[in-house]
Amino acid sequence: MAGETKRKDWLTGLKEMTAEELDAKLAEAREEAFRLRFRSATEAIDNPMRFRALRKEIARMETEVRARLKTED
Repeated sequence: MAGETKRKDWLTGLKEMTAEELDAKLAEAREEAFRLRFRSATEAIDNPMRFRALRKEIARMETEVRARLKTED
């Protein structure tokens, strides 16, 4: 249950961000995913589940971006 509340808070935070903040956060998450993939090829990763979490975070942010674009039309 605690994870569900945490996720709702995170999603609420996304909805309250400006477009510029959301774009910056998305770029930051993509950069982190890239670095994590690169590191996994050269060394052992401390938390391999971070891959899944990052993919989901990126998908949630992209969904919010697309929803905002759709409402602008």
